[in-house]
Order: sequence, then structure tokens, then C-alpha cells
Amino acid sequence: MIKFIHTGDLHLGLQFKNVSFPREIANKRRIELWTTFERIVNKAIEDKVDFLFIAGDLYEEKYFTLGDIKRIRDILESAKDVNIIISTGNHDTLNKNSLYHMIEWPENVFIFTSEGLNKLNFEEKNLCIYGYSWDIGENNKKVFEELEALDNEKINILLIHGDVFNKDSKYLPLDKKYIESMGFNYIALGHIHKAEIFSNKMAYCGSPEPLDFGETGEHGIIYGKVSKEDTEIEFIPFSRRNFVEKTIKIDENMSYGDIIDSINELKNKEDLYRIKLHGTVDRDINLDTDDLTKAIEENFYYIDIIDNTIIDYDLEILERENVDNIIGLFIKEMKSKDLEDEIIRDALYIGLEVLTKGKVNL
Repeated sequence: MIKFIHTGDLHLGLQFKNVSFPREIANKRRIELWTTFERIVNKAIEDKVDFLFIAGDLYEEKYFTLGDIKRIRDILESAKDVNIIISTGNHDTLNKNSLYHMIEWPENVFIFTSEGLNKLNFEEKNLCIYGYSWDIGENNKKVFEELEALDNEKINILLIHGDVFNKDSKYLPLDKKYIESMGFNYIALGHIHKAEIFSNKMAYCGSPEPLDFGETGEHGIIYGKVSKEDTEIEFIPFSRRNFVEKTIKIDENMSYGDIIDSINELKNKEDLYRIKLHGTVDRDINLDTDDLTKAIEENFYYIDIIDNTIIDYDLEILERENVDNIIGLFIKEMKSKDLEDEIIRDALYIGLEVLTKGKVNL
């Protein structure tokens, strides 16, 4: 059996400009991308795997330097007994000015070219690895057109960065059924940041560290064993921390302290949190998200609070003050319904937010 780790989409050097982090957190996350990359390589060494597959977007070419690519080389060189195979993606393209070309790589590192689908032979392991590197940022090439039939006497693996979900994608659309039918013993995919195991022979590894709040859930690596007869893979959570979105239900009976306590009850405070407050809040509470964040932020690595609450209106006073206008008529109509019903009560409060403030939070 050949043992391997499948990773990709590390995006080393990412600046985190599209998230709401303060600069301090962005800097820490950039460092954590590097430390997770080092942890992956160290795991490959410690577990004595035969191959480390990197399925594209290893780094962000827009922000990367010669010093950075040398740092990658030095980290990979430390795994001298591990064969490291790289297919580039749309963020680390192998164009003529690529940093990949600027240095010499150690003997254990193999980078596929961008001249169609390439093949690497490892005769001592009875193994062929096929792969393709991007040389442009958008790509719809037909990379399998010139592929000859696979040698079924060998183990065959495909390493590629592309999109199996969207046939019209600008990012190397791949026909999932077609590549599954080609006879590969394992297909190591990159590009999609959420891990997805389609079968024991085909998977997206996802990004080992999540990059923003659009990437909630567990992130990690694929660990596998492959032979001519069988392939075994498993997803291993590996990220330093996760992005977590939580909705906390607020009601008019909760005090300011109760709201703080409900947030502080969250576990895994080393994760990055986005909290959405929903429900009705006591009319006497000034729920300022900046003040609320300052009151609890020392308990969390990072927390972002979004206030989607609505005020618990005094319906009797509000109706009396607006008896001859649309607000009073709306209250009168809604009171004729069952206000004990949570859906009807929420509809009333939302309607009042629109009528009194001209806005609504959903």
C-alpha cells in the first residue's frame, strides 16, 4: 500500500482584505496559514507517508515574494523521504514569470508543467501520477483530450485543480462522471475550499485552514492508502481554528447581562465567531453592538456581533398615539390575531420596525 496526504488551497500569503478582521487578527491568521502548512509537512514526515499531494493554490501569487517561495522550498526539503507532487491552480499559476521558476527545487519535489496533462512514473512503486498546472487565472482547457489509456497494471493517480460542480466554470470545469470513469485509483482534487469525498477514489481536500465566514465547518486534509486492489481515504480535521456563525435568540425578558451570558456560553472560544442576535429586546435596553463586543471580546479570539433584534414595543401606547394612521391601524389588525403565536408576534414587530423606522433586519 502507498500512503499519502492530499492537501491544497493553502493560499499562503493571503492578506485577508475581504474579511472584517482588525489588522492584528489578519496578521495572526497569515502566520497560522504558514504554521498549518508546516504541520502538514511534519505529519507527512512523522507518518512516513510516501507522497504529499498539493492540489493547487499553494500560495497567493499577488502577494508572494522570492523569500516566501524559498521558505516553501526549505519546508518541503525537510521532508526528504516524502515525494511531494504539486499541481498549480488559479492563484499560483505556472506562467513564465512564476516564482516556481525562480528557484531550484529539491529532488523530492515534482511540479507538473502547464503543457497539457503530464505523467510522472515511479517504477519502484508501480505508480503513475497524472497532473496539470495552470498558467493563467481563468481556464477552460480540455486537458484530457490527448490522454492515452491508463496502464491498468499500475496504480494511477490524478492530481488536478478544477471545478466538478459547474460545467460553465471559468476555473477548469471537469466532467465528474467522465473522470470517474477513466479508471484512476485516486483523483485528488483542488479548488473547492470545503472538503468533499465523492467516493473512496475521488475527493476535494478543501482548504486546511478556512479563509473567511463563507467557509464554516471543519477543515483539514485527506489521508489515504492506495494499491492496485483498493483505495482507503479519510478526512482528518487539521485547522488551527474554525469560522463559526451562530444565531442567538433574544427575548424581551432578557437583561443586558443575560444577553452577555448567552454569548459567553459559546464553546471553543479560540474559533472565529460571527454572532447574529435575533428576537425582541426590552425597549429600555440600548443594545449597542460596539459596547457589547467590548464587554466580551477578551473572552474570544475574534467575535463579530450583528444585531438583528427588534424592539419590544408598548403596543397600547403606540396604538393610542397613532390611532388615526397606518401604524395604529396595523396594530389594531394584528391584535385581532393570536399574538401568543410566535410567528404572528414576530410579524407584528417586524412590521412596526418598517413603519416606524423604515427598515427591517431579517
